[in-house]
Amino acid sequence: MTRLVGVDVGGTKVAVAAVEDGRLGETTLRPTDTSSPEALLDQLAGLVDEQLPADAVGIGVPSVVDFPRGRARSSVNIPLADLALRDLLRERLGVPVFVDNDATVAAVAEAHGPDAKVDVRHLVMFTVGTGVGGGIVIDGRIYRGATGAAAELGHTIVGAHLERGAPPAEGFPQPASLEHFAAGRALDALAAERGLEDGPGAVAAAQRGEEAGLECLRILGERLGIGIANLINTFDPDVVVVGGGAGSAAGELLLAPAREAAARFTLPGVGTATEIRVARYGPEAGVLGAALMAGQELEREAAA
Repeated sequence: MTRLVGVDVGGTKVAVAAVEDGRLGETTLRPTDTSSPEALLDQLAGLVDEQLPADAVGIGVPSVVDFPRGRARSSVNIPLADLALRDLLRERLGVPVFVDNDATVAAVAEAHGPDAKVDVRHLVMFTVGTGVGGGIVIDGRIYRGATGAAAELGHTIVGAHLERGAPPAEGFPQPASLEHFAAGRALDALAAERGLEDGPGAVAAAQRGEEAGLECLRILGERLGIGIANLINTFDPDVVVVGGGAGSAAGELLLAPAREAAARFTLPGVGTATEIRVARYGPEAGVLGAALMAGQELEREAAA
């Protein structure tokens, strides 16, 4: 019997759950304590401790991760930059801990499912929430790149004006990036322009069939579709999955315009077998994927 704990750390909330013998347990949610690195570390240790004993712990964070060292190189929405998260939590909890990007671990969930068997060989994941994250699975395995920091899909440039060459860099997220155009904050701005309260309000209005809400999701979906087309042209995957808080909530209202835009900008003959779908596991993809990632890495350590 194997028990794994998954932790999904977001800019606004932390989710924790255990996976035992292919079944995901009840998820605990708490507002993310972003007051200091120490406070967030204490919060994570306390939440995981409630789920112990476990064979291993996996943590997904919205950060550029140095996977071999279990350390965030940079973090946009949480105070984790250059914190030795893996080693500090291993010492405090007394169990193996593995740290990876939050969208990467969500991709693991979508490619494998709770039983950890490979369902999809080649998969690209977009998470649309506070930011836009990404995860890539090739031949059933996480693609991390040379240093463990691959798949920052939200920072692909989709809207730059290049007539006079490259524009000046203006910090991250760059004004021309997919994250700038398609994250939850972009949906908030589209909603405000149309007299709606915020992004969730726009989704609710669209679900009621109101034109203002539908227009917000059309624009956001088409923007996302440009990013999807880029990844289909690059990887020709079996599946492109869209999840995250905003992505899961909007569902087909977001995906329909995204598919249409992606089809327009995908090279003819590429992506002919690609399915673009909403994440199967919704907001649970992060905790499930983090737990599965920990199990995979525990097996690799044991085999080494």
